[in-house]
Amino acid sequence: MSKEAIVQIRMDAEMKETVEELYRDLGTSFPEAVRIFAAQSIYEKGYPFRPRILKGEKKSMRGSLAQYADPKLREREENAFRKAMEEKHAKTD
Repeated sequence: MSKEAIVQIRMDAEMKETVEELYRDLGTSFPEAVRIFAAQSIYEKGYPFRPRILKGEKKSMRGSLAQYADPKLREREENAFRKAMEEKHAKTD
């Protein structure tokens, strides 16, 4: 499979350094780990792991995964699909 698409993500610099070191120690790279994650997600038709709420937490799953989101981008990302659909359907009407 050729690698033609580019994916850009924003994350905390310290997290990026830590995860890059982790995957180097595992004998791979962070970009390769992302490709593995994507391939496994397709295979599983969902997350390639079981997201769960720790005992005693009353958050929704969205709430527990949201801790990893960039709060500055959250509103823009949450509304991106809705806005895209509104634009798409406005053009076809």
